[in-house]
This record gives sequence, C-alpha cells and structure tokens, in this order.
Amino acid sequence: MRKLTTVIFATAGMIACMVLASPGASAQKLAKAVYYQAQAMGQSTQLGQNFGITLIIEEYSTPDDQKALFTAFSEKQNEGLVNALSKMKSKGRLSITGTLGYDVTYIRTFPMPDGGTKIRLVTNRPIRVGEAWSDSRSMDYNLSGMEIIISPDKKKNSGMLAPACQFKLDKENQIQLELLQNEWKLVNIQKR
Repeated sequence: MRKLTTVIFATAGMIACMVLASPGASAQKLAKAVYYQAQAMGQSTQLGQNFGITLIIEEYSTPDDQKALFTAFSEKQNEGLVNALSKMKSKGRLSITGTLGYDVTYIRTFPMPDGGTKIRLVTNRPIRVGEAWSDSRSMDYNLSGMEIIISPDKKKNSGMLAPACQFKLDKENQIQLELLQNEWKLVNIQKR
C-alpha cells in the first residue's frame, strides 16, 4: 500500500509559492524551444528506481497567468487550480521515459543571486483510463510540479519532481503540498 506523504516546504510550499505568490516578468515567447534533460532518482519507498525526463519550454507564463491561478486557488482551492490550469494554453511539454509526455501550462523562471536560474512549473497531470475507471484515491492528486535549479557550476544543478500532487490549506491557513508518493530528486540536469 502506498504511503501518503505530506510535505510542507519552508516557504509555505515550494511549488505553491511559485504558482501562488511569485512576482514575475512578462510573457516571453522563446525564439527557439529550450530543452532540459535530467535523471529522476527515487527516494524513500522508491529508492533504487530512476527514469529520464525531458522538459521542453516554448514560452514562459505571464503575471496574468499567475494572478488567474491565485484567484482560482483562493476561490476553490485545488479544484479551482486544476480548472484554471486546464483553460491555459500549453507553454511546453514534459516527457517521462516510456510515456508520450504531456503539456505543461504554467512555467516560470527566476534569476538566482549566484547568477543561476530557477525554473518552476505546475500542470494538470494526465489521468490514465484504468485510473479513471477504478476511481482510485490517486484521482485526487491531479497536478504535477517540478523545480529545476541551473547553477553557473553545472555540477551543482539540482531539482525535484512531484508527478502526482495537490494543494491544500492546513489548519493555520498555510498552503500545503500533499504528494501521492515521495518526490523524485533530479540529477544530471543538462540544457540541450
């Protein structure tokens, strides 16, 4: 049986902050798509498992996209966030080895003090036919999130992937990221 892992990040949810509270630049349609490749390494109950991922970024989300997500979450929490993301156009694509991949509807980039870049994304995750048919508990975890940190020193590149998650408010009205399974650590991150 899969263990439900609840994670509260130091700043009220690492991915929640990027979606719901980050200031940002205007939309940036890229002249040429940017490709990132990484290896996802399992942790805790997934220890020893790994797979490759490819992130293709065609453009970055706008402050209006961010505002729409914040408003949707304020009104209907996770359900509102899922609905708002489903109405946004694709900004890129995330592919996991062995799958066709899926569109990413919210991608932001942030400069780091050391000259590096932080890339954060959240999107609706694809629900498979068998999962929908059985109406399993995993249906509640209908978002995917990821953070990649590109450092000037390529050896220090890092990141995390939450393939199935949802956002909630806890008793203190703090945003909480709840994962279906443990997050996956991203290593060997390279820009192509």
